[in-house]
Amino acid sequence: MEPRESLAGRAAAGLRRWMGWPGWMGLLASCLAAGVALADDTALRIIYGAAFEGQPVAEDGETILECDRAVAVLRVAYDRALLAGAPIETRAIDYGAGRTYQTARLRDGARITTTAEFGSLPPLEWSEERTEILGRSCRLARTTLRSNRIELWVDESAPVSGSPSTQFVAPTGLILRLVRNGNYVVEARSIEPLDPGSPRPRLEADWGTMLDLPAYRARVTDGYITTVSIFERDPIAWENGAPVPADSSGLLRLGNGTLIARKVRLPRATPDVAIFAELTHRSRGDAYDRTGLVFALPAAQARSFFAAISGDSSATPLLEGRMGRRYRGVTAREGFTPPLELLRYITPFGVGHYNQQVQVDGLVWEDSLRFKIDVTDLISHLQEEVWFVAVIENYDRGGHEVSLRLRYYPGERFAPSGEESETGASRLAPLFSTVNLIGMSGFDRGRLFEHDTLRVRFSLPAGAQKPRLRYFTTGHGGWGGGDEFTPRTNSIILDGKLLTAITPWRSDCATFRRLNPASGNFWNGLSSSDFSRSGWCPGMPVDPYWIPLGELPPGEHELRVAIPMGAPEGSSTSAWLVSGALSWEGRAREE
Repeated sequence: MEPRESLAGRAAAGLRRWMGWPGWMGLLASCLAAGVALADDTALRIIYGAAFEGQPVAEDGETILECDRAVAVLRVAYDRALLAGAPIETRAIDYGAGRTYQTARLRDGARITTTAEFGSLPPLEWSEERTEILGRSCRLARTTLRSNRIELWVDESAPVSGSPSTQFVAPTGLILRLVRNGNYVVEARSIEPLDPGSPRPRLEADWGTMLDLPAYRARVTDGYITTVSIFERDPIAWENGAPVPADSSGLLRLGNGTLIARKVRLPRATPDVAIFAELTHRSRGDAYDRTGLVFALPAAQARSFFAAISGDSSATPLLEGRMGRRYRGVTAREGFTPPLELLRYITPFGVGHYNQQVQVDGLVWEDSLRFKIDVTDLISHLQEEVWFVAVIENYDRGGHEVSLRLRYYPGERFAPSGEESETGASRLAPLFSTVNLIGMSGFDRGRLFEHDTLRVRFSLPAGAQKPRLRYFTTGHGGWGGGDEFTPRTNSIILDGKLLTAITPWRSDCATFRRLNPASGNFWNGLSSSDFSRSGWCPGMPVDPYWIPLGELPPGEHELRVAIPMGAPEGSSTSAWLVSGALSWEGRAREE
């Protein structure tokens, strides 16, 4: 066997040629001081930067790779602090075992890890093309990942092995450049020997909980998302009795059980956040399609709403209509703001409760109705303490159950600066609503359009920009000639001029048959839930219309809504459930 000095000398000569004289001298001095043979303990630090279309991508940070012949450890360094509680991720490559690792330390201190064998990674196709990167000769290898073209430039003569990504690994050698689709590049910017006193790259002694990749990514992603639970399988069912006091969870049951409410403190949202509402609905006995409503009331505005529910008619302003009709709480007035309609949906025909009782060949019923709606535009109303109210009018003692949560998705992974901590400039002011706000305890206002036009005055603040009307509308009247099945034009009139005319209609209701087990099936193969309707389908959320108001000057304005509602037929009547809120941008606030 050759002397140890001879082996070290030959390794040193090879490393000197690879690094060049200045780098070699520094590494040699470090190794001599430590008394370590280069052949056994060569370790380098490579720093990579990212660029897209030739421009640096600062938000992707710098990838720092520390590696020797057997192990490579990667972490990402950013020039700003991450969000509080964000997962801390590192990656590692074990060349001896032929495995990669992704591991994360979560907010609660737990560690999770996912691993993959080299054989499961995209295979490389080698080319004879070469280029120089930081003075090193690199060979091209190509591969693909989910239709993305990947080019890897590998220094095969390097004394260490490593990669800036655990998705792409060369069995030996150092990847100095990674190119995705020709325009996104991760490339080495510097190569230095590790300081003699620095820890050498090593694998974790304890990987924590091992997960498959989808579960790992889900846990890491959830570490960035703030989730606020509002309702959790809470029942909405008919109870013929007095209001039920709040339970230990703070849930109120009002409107003879057909209304539930809970006050929640919401996080302060930064301007870049995206807010989504996730709702799950299931029947507990009611077989029919009903209008499901969710309102958001800032705690400071909730007094008049709960006073109205308790029977105080003076708490809501009176609207005098034609033919002796009188309606309460329809339009915004001084001292009264209608609740903001957060979500509207139509319950399916008995999904969940009737799944086993009704079987149709070729159909597998959904367990429940689930949908996810972007409510970011309502951010000004989703701050601090907010009452959330859910209403489903029904006379069934089993009724329905509802779960609702808000999910806050940050637009950046970094902690906000002081300037960014304020909520963005979007503002919202509810103007009118003809929906039944208080469940089965009264206030039937959906028939307003039978004899009247809805009128509301509002003031646009100075400095308000891009004013819009957020407008919900659905027609109801569930017989052949009722407005549920008859298209009706909604005319929106601003300051005496027709702004727009909308005819809400859904012709795709048959698509959602799997949500409606209790819907009646007819002799010709159709089901009740299949038929087209006035802006809704059983088992679907209702989207609002966002109507631009044009170059509207600040000050007083009048908005009117006119709908040619159909006449009653016997004891059957139609109804139009509409609500509207004024939205604008700018620092001006609503009066």
